[in-house]
Amino acid sequence: MAFVNYSTQQLAVKIVYYGPGLSGKTTNLRYIYSKMDSDCRGDLICLETNTERTIFFDLLPIKAGLIHNFKIHFQLLTVPGQVFYEASRKNVLRGADGIVFVADSQVPLLDANLENFDNLRNHLLEHNVDLNFIPLVFQYNKRDLDNLIPVETFNNLLNPRGFPAVESSALYGWGVLETLKAISKQAIPAVREKVFGEKRAPAQEGQKTSKKTPSEEKKEEKKKTEEKRETVEFASREQEGPLKMTKVKFKDRKDVEKEIENLAQEFTKESED
Repeated sequence: MAFVNYSTQQLAVKIVYYGPGLSGKTTNLRYIYSKMDSDCRGDLICLETNTERTIFFDLLPIKAGLIHNFKIHFQLLTVPGQVFYEASRKNVLRGADGIVFVADSQVPLLDANLENFDNLRNHLLEHNVDLNFIPLVFQYNKRDLDNLIPVETFNNLLNPRGFPAVESSALYGWGVLETLKAISKQAIPAVREKVFGEKRAPAQEGQKTSKKTPSEEKKEEKKKTEEKRETVEFASREQEGPLKMTKVKFKDRKDVEKEIENLAQEFTKESED
């Protein structure tokens, strides 16, 4: 569930980047961070225990529509890549408003992708969330390499329901911001419905080519208005010099979870100021 600060009218949308180890989750976040205006993002933070890490930062879009006068910002997080960090991966998913599944496109990693996706499905079920009903975008990463899994194979095995999918090379940046915009566009109307009970306008099928009736024109205008409200834009500016990442050491995962919650609340206060 999105974090809502009623006193400052801020709403934090939690987006989790999930996938196999070394598939490019952290690379995604580092690239996004480097391209965003410093006034529109928080610090890039690595929350570490002795065995694992979670990468985190806040991102404030310049345009994401207002939800009942609440200003939206995003929390972007990664999970530990290795499957044996079961508890940590499950905990990071708690309360997620959207998920980016970062798949490694190299042929030898096909089984790892399938295992991680099944792992994601099971963890969500433990949070009473059906994977089919949460905003989800697939990113088929490392398409700049050779010996790649065909996109058709990915779609058949991972994405038969046809969720949005983006080919990318996080290392070189292509497809990264497109992925972020795709998940943002899905997550915002879902949060609007979940938090405030505001229903989305139903999709129109089989539109007529003949002249529209006043009722049909009104429905079409309403649909266009909804589409505009779901548009997400970010203030982009290339970062000069090396990226700075703050590393914070903790004893255990519970302390990391508390720190993530604290960071979300602190950012909503700062962005209001």
